Amino acid sequence: MTPSEVDHQGAEIAAREAGLHKSLTQAQVTMIGLGGAIGTGLFAGSTLAIGYAGPAVLISYAIAGFAALVMVLSLSEMAVVHPTAGSFGVYAETYLNAWAGFVVRYTYWMAQVLAVGGEAVAVGVYMRFWFPGSPVWMWSVGFAAALLIVNSRSVKSFGTFEYWFALIKVVAIIAFIVLGLGAILGVGRPAIGLHNLTGLPGGFMPHGVHGVWLAVIMGVFAFNGIELIAVTSGEAADPVKVIPAALRSMAFRLFVFYLLSLAIVVAFVPWTSVGGKTIDGSPFVKVFAASGVREAAGIMNFVVITAALSSMNTNVYLSSRMLFSLARGGYAPGFLGGLSRAGTPIAAIALTGAGILASAAVSWFTPQAYSYLFGIALFGAMSVWIIILLSHLRFRQVFNGQPLPVRTPLFPWMQLAGLALVGGVLVTMGLDVDWRLSWIVGVPWLLVLTVAYAIWKVRTGRSNLARQRQ
Repeated sequence: MTPSEVDHQGAEIAAREAGLHKSLTQAQVTMIGLGGAIGTGLFAGSTLAIGYAGPAVLISYAIAGFAALVMVLSLSEMAVVHPTAGSFGVYAETYLNAWAGFVVRYTYWMAQVLAVGGEAVAVGVYMRFWFPGSPVWMWSVGFAAALLIVNSRSVKSFGTFEYWFALIKVVAIIAFIVLGLGAILGVGRPAIGLHNLTGLPGGFMPHGVHGVWLAVIMGVFAFNGIELIAVTSGEAADPVKVIPAALRSMAFRLFVFYLLSLAIVVAFVPWTSVGGKTIDGSPFVKVFAASGVREAAGIMNFVVITAALSSMNTNVYLSSRMLFSLARGGYAPGFLGGLSRAGTPIAAIALTGAGILASAAVSWFTPQAYSYLFGIALFGAMSVWIIILLSHLRFRQVFNGQPLPVRTPLFPWMQLAGLALVGGVLVTMGLDVDWRLSWIVGVPWLLVLTVAYAIWKVRTGRSNLARQRQ
């Protein structure tokens, strides 16, 4: 395949996904990315990572941050050349094969639908803080319906809404960092110092290299969602300028927010009291409470709810665009590729919403069954990252020596290192008893998609043959 052939194919794909309004600004795109990548995992899920690695969780998240950086650089190159809603699904279809594009889009759609369903249930639980005894399903369904309405409006309205939504948790993180540093350094009170980082039993790395590596799994999951910005390239006002700048900005902010926040947590609170395999509270609440902020628990509950809703909002956007791209490519029913007058894929949003409500209902009625479904999301996230990096390697082979608007430094070594890292995380999940479920569910899911693709290909071939005979 030559660059001219790729350009021709890219033009065809762009034409088939035409109709989306290109009105997202760089600030909106950046906040949309932050909204998708910063969820309840930072505010509450960090407990699990700290339990694995202790204070050395900082090393774990630095390693995961490197993998995220490689993703950012690779996606930046391809998104500028191919600004489409299908993003990495289109890249896989163009540079690997149609099967890869089919699998990566359906896998990501399902992973996000399940994740949003889980967030909806979590929001319902959080609302009980203020309304004890109220039914979880009422809040879950109510907030999910509200976010579907937001997504059904114009993409400009969605971008504005998400900008302010994500800004709330960004401000909360900055406030947490400032208050935490003040407490550690002794601003206005006795200094907590850095004793908790190295002075507890086991020192800085209480569970050794093995614990650090297991926490990398949590770190990679925490950064998962950074690829969301590539999806917005199909609706960005100036993708050549907006997408690379937004990706770099978001990667830097995520890296700083996660590392600084976790550093304050493990320095402020003994890791032995916040780390574990169960989450009985957020370490962030303890920092706010000890800083003398009144109503700390209520403030953090509001922030965590906002974080969950923001993450849900952006992932509904992402899921609907993946379904829209599949429909426009002929891989899903054609009506899912339809657009409203506002330029939004309303049918894809509606079906995504139905899937979200179904996954939320599964987690409500049968928690064990939802755990199996969630395995698809975990396995799918790693599979998608691997396919993105493979697509980029092939992308560079095609454009070898050709001028590109954006270029990744140290190619291909960074991509190969990223592949080794993500592949290692995936293998570790298969070997570890706590994460093996992702393989038990994820591999059959890929097999089901492969069979579905084969059936689709046979039917498409017959339809094309019939048309030719006519």
